[in-house]
Amino acid sequence: MKKVEISTEFIKLDSAMKLSGAAAMGSDAKRLVQSGLVAVNGETEPRRGRKLYPGDVFSLDGEDYMIEKS
Repeated sequence: MKKVEISTEFIKLDSAMKLSGAAAMGSDAKRLVQSGLVAVNGETEPRRGRKLYPGDVFSLDGEDYMIEKS
């Protein structure tokens, strides 16, 4: 599981995808989320603006990314 460190209270899903390298650009994140390829805490997530908090996990292409507070 890869770690995504944030210094704020939360991060939006599309921003977390860019920060982690799971998506190169915001448009890539949007496309992946709208295609139903991204899950948050085990459930498919259709909203790219979903707020993720420390402890949340998003998944894409068999990779898991955990949000952690730095």
